[in-house]
Amino acid sequence: MLPLDRKIVKFDHFPDPSDTWEIIETIGKGTYGKVFKVLNKKNGNKAAVKVLDPVHDIDEEIEAEYNILKSLSDHPNVVKFYGMYFKKDIKTGDQLWLVLELCNGGSVTDLVKGLLKRGERISEPIIAYILHEALMGLQHLHNHKTIHRDVKGNNILLTTEGGVKLVDFGVSAQLSNSRLRRNTSVGTPFWMAPEVIACEQQLDTAYDARCDAWSLGITAIELGDGDPPLADLHPMRALFKIPR
Repeated sequence: MLPLDRKIVKFDHFPDPSDTWEIIETIGKGTYGKVFKVLNKKNGNKAAVKVLDPVHDIDEEIEAEYNILKSLSDHPNVVKFYGMYFKKDIKTGDQLWLVLELCNGGSVTDLVKGLLKRGERISEPIIAYILHEALMGLQHLHNHKTIHRDVKGNNILLTTEGGVKLVDFGVSAQLSNSRLRRNTSVGTPFWMAPEVIACEQQLDTAYDARCDAWSLGITAIELGDGDPPLADLHPMRALFKIPR
């Protein structure tokens, strides 16, 4: 189980990344910053780095992701964590570097969209394999009293060896023994479970780890069809319709 006394992480105590990592190219954009491919100057290994800036705006989300990665990334279906670094820059603002395993296969959303452009679809056995591996990762999180809260195709990455990895823990939540349910509404609208959405309107409503199972079910539809249900609606309209 994760430590839940929430010691404040002192970001500026982490080492400078310049001594170890060199940016090679841009990979994409994450929830809270750009993602780059980096080279380890000491051993030649490649990794991915999520560069978060300016760091002071999203301290709680960074702490959540850092604590979960540090404690729970030692699992075949969770992205490996190689460390956090602090880059001081007076001109552009300080940056935090989260260095992670490089998943060259891209996201499962990229996979399904690419196939649909060619008039093809992912076969059901491959969808089943992706869902099984994602479930193993979620089971690992849930066994350690952690809810992902943003399960969707963009947050399930593939490796060139056929591995399936859960990523992006910025909105994940840790549950204490005294509070095994949450009551804050977070996530991406089309994938959100009804009980999570209900927290916006009903203060006495709460949810538990089962909300990740709903989101994975929506991801199954996304893998088959290319989009989640209600994707043609405005996100706020979708939030209104999902509980109904």
